[in-house]
Amino acid sequence: MLKTPRGLRTQIGIFGRRNVGKSTFMNALTRQNVSIVSDVPGTTTDPVQKAMELLPLGPVLLVDTAGLDDGGVLGTERTARTKKFLDRADVAVVVSDSCNWDEFEEDLVRKFLVTGTPLLVVFNKADLFPEPPERAIPFLSEKNVPYLQISAVNPHAAESIKAKLIRILPDSFFIPTTILGDLINPGDNVVLVTPIDSEAPKGRLIMPQVQTIRDILDNQAYCTVVQERDLPNALNNMKKKPALVITDSQAFLSVAENTPDDVPLTSFSILFARYKGDLQTFVDGARSIEKLKPGDKVLVAEACTHHPTVDDIGTVKIPKWLSQHVGGELNFSFTRGHDFPEDISSFKLIIHCGGCTFNPRMMASRIMTCRDAGVPITNYGVAISYSLGIFHRALGPFSNLSGMEK
Repeated sequence: MLKTPRGLRTQIGIFGRRNVGKSTFMNALTRQNVSIVSDVPGTTTDPVQKAMELLPLGPVLLVDTAGLDDGGVLGTERTARTKKFLDRADVAVVVSDSCNWDEFEEDLVRKFLVTGTPLLVVFNKADLFPEPPERAIPFLSEKNVPYLQISAVNPHAAESIKAKLIRILPDSFFIPTTILGDLINPGDNVVLVTPIDSEAPKGRLIMPQVQTIRDILDNQAYCTVVQERDLPNALNNMKKKPALVITDSQAFLSVAENTPDDVPLTSFSILFARYKGDLQTFVDGARSIEKLKPGDKVLVAEACTHHPTVDDIGTVKIPKWLSQHVGGELNFSFTRGHDFPEDISSFKLIIHCGGCTFNPRMMASRIMTCRDAGVPITNYGVAISYSLGIFHRALGPFSNLSGMEK
C-alpha cells in the first residue's frame, strides 16, 4: 500500500502559524515522530510528507507545512513553499490555539472555502488552553466550518482526529474513480501501444501505462501490450477486434494509420486529461491552436521532472509539431514539477502533460489559474492530435464532449 503513487493519494495539508503545534498534530495522527517538535518557532522549514492509510478513506499523504507567518528572507521562502501547497491539498487542516486567532486564520479559512476544499479547524494545546478563542467560534459557526479541540500530546488524540477527518469528507472521496472503466465492458480486449524509447525507465513501464493496465483488470477486462512496430501484426492475429486502442501520444500518427477506422482510438494522455483534469476544457483549449501565430508565447508544463533527451516529447516533439501546424516558430517556455509562473498573462496557450504524478486538486488549481487569466490550456495528447489532424479520431471514444461536430 505504501507504493501507491502520491498522485493517487488524498493529500491532507496541515497549515497555520508557527509554534501552534502543527508538527505535534502530524506526529499524533501518524503515531510516529515524523516531524521535529520544538518550542523554537520556525522549526519546520520545508513541507514534511508522510504516506499512510486512513481507513476507510484509503491511502493518504499528510503534509506538515512551515508556518505561514514566518518572516525574514528565509522565512519568506519557506512561506512561499507552503503557499504552493495550498492549491494542492485535497483536505486542509488549519491548526491554531487559544492564543492565536484573528484575521490571519480567518483569511486562511476563507481561502479554502472559496476553493471548496474540505476543511477542519483544530484548536490544539487543550491541556494549556481549555477554551477555544472567543472570536473563533462565531466565525466558524457562521461559515459552517467544523472544528475540533484536542491536545496533540494526548495518546488518545489520534482517534479523535481520524474520526473527525472522515466525517468532514464528502461522499465523493469514497467513490472509486476509473480511468477507462466506463469505456469498456467486462471481457473486452484493450490494446495498449507503449513505445520503449530512451526515456522509458529501465525495466519498467511509465506510470500512466501501469495505472491503465490496473484499471483494465479492475474492470474485468484484459489487455494486449505491444510496441508501435508490432501493432499491425497484433491486430491481424486477433480473432475479434479490440474494444479500444490506447497509444502513447508520440506514436499517434502511425497508430492511427494502422488501426481500423471502426476501432476506437485514443491516447494515455487524453485518458489522463479526463481522469486528473477537465477534458472538455482541454478540448476547447486545443482549438486556440488555430489562432496561434509565429512568435506567440506558449508554455509547456510537465508534472514530473526528468532529463530531456534528443526526442523528448515536451521539449522537442510538441514544439516541432505545433510550429509546423502554425507555419512558423513559436516562442516556447518550459516548467517542471510544481514550478509554475505566477503571471501567465503573456502566454497565448498552455500545454500540460497528463499530470499522472499530480492529484486532481492540483490540476484543477492550474486550470482555474488559466481561466482567471483568460489563457487557454490544453493537454499533450489533445494538442498533439489536433496538430496532427486526428483530433476527432482521438476524441471519438468520449461521446459527452460538446462541439465535436466534424
